[in-house]
Amino acid sequence: MKNRKSLLASLLTLGLLVGSASSQASGWCESGKSVKFAGLNWESGMLLTDIMMIVLKDGYGCATDQLVGNTIILETALASNDIQVFGEEWMERSEVWKKAAAAGKVVGVGAPIIGATQGWYVPRYVVEGDAKRNRPAQAPDLRTVADLSRYASVFHDAEEPSKGRFYNCPAGWICEQDNTEMLKEYGLENTFTNFRPGTGAALDAAVLSSYKRGEPVLFYYWSPTPLMGQIDAIRLEEKTGVNKDVITMVGLSKAFHEQAPELVAVLEKVNIPIDLLNQNLARMTRERIESPKLARMFLKEHPEIWHAWVDEGAAKKIEASL
Repeated sequence: MKNRKSLLASLLTLGLLVGSASSQASGWCESGKSVKFAGLNWESGMLLTDIMMIVLKDGYGCATDQLVGNTIILETALASNDIQVFGEEWMERSEVWKKAAAAGKVVGVGAPIIGATQGWYVPRYVVEGDAKRNRPAQAPDLRTVADLSRYASVFHDAEEPSKGRFYNCPAGWICEQDNTEMLKEYGLENTFTNFRPGTGAALDAAVLSSYKRGEPVLFYYWSPTPLMGQIDAIRLEEKTGVNKDVITMVGLSKAFHEQAPELVAVLEKVNIPIDLLNQNLARMTRERIESPKLARMFLKEHPEIWHAWVDEGAAKKIEASL
C-alpha cells in the first residue's frame, strides 16, 4: 500500500510538472541553445520579430538573438539552421525559400499577417470625393487598372502634361520590373509616365505630399506598411484570375521545427490584424519609436491579441516583464 501511495504521489507530481511544462523553458532553450531570429529590415518584419523575441524570452525563458542581413543571406542561414526563425516570410516570392522548402530544410507555419497585399492604389477621395475638403470625385468610375486608360488626365504629370504619372518602385526592385510589364500589358505605357523614385523614402514622400494636399496620385504599394497606416487608399482590381493577396508565414529551420515543438506551437499562433498592424507601423514612423520599444508597447496595450498565442503561465510572465 505504501509503495502504491508513493507511486501515485510520483505520478501526480509528474502530471503537475508535465501540465506546467508549456510555460517553462523549452527543451531547446534548456539545452543552452538560443533562438536566433532573422534581423529583417522592413518595418512590419522588425516589429513582428521583436514581439516574438519578447514572447519567447520573457514567457518561456529562452535566450534570443538576431542575425542581420539581406533576405537572401537570412533565408540561406535559415536553411542551414544558423538561424531558426524568419518572422515574416512572404510565400512564393523568394527562389531561395522555394528551393529550401522543396529540399525539406525549412518549414512555414502559422499566418502572422492575414490580408497582406500589393498592387496599384489611388486615394479614396479620387473615386469617392472628399466632403471635408470640398473636393468632388475626379474618377468616380475608376475601379480597375484597365479603367486608367480613361483617366490619364486626372493623374497628369507636371513634367509631361500630355501623360498621367504612375509612381513605380525604385529602379532595381523586383516590383519595378513587374509594374513596368503591367504598364505594357494594359496598354498604358504611352499614356502614363513610368516614374521611378530614387528610393523607397522618396516614393513615400511623393505619395504622402499628394495625399495631404488632396491631389490625385497613382502608385504601387504594399501592405502592411507605415504608409498604408496613414492614408485611406483603394487598390485597383486587375484582370480576372490575378490575385495580389500575399500569404505570409513564420519561417522555421527544419531542426528547430522538429526539436522545439512547444515553441513552434506558440509561433504558429502569432497573428496581428492587418489594420492594427498598419496603425502601429504608422505610429512607429510618426513618433519615431524604435521597433523593440514599440513591441513592448504593443504587448502592453493589446493583451487581447497575444494572450491567444501563449498559455496562462507564460502570459503572466510576459505581463510582469512589461
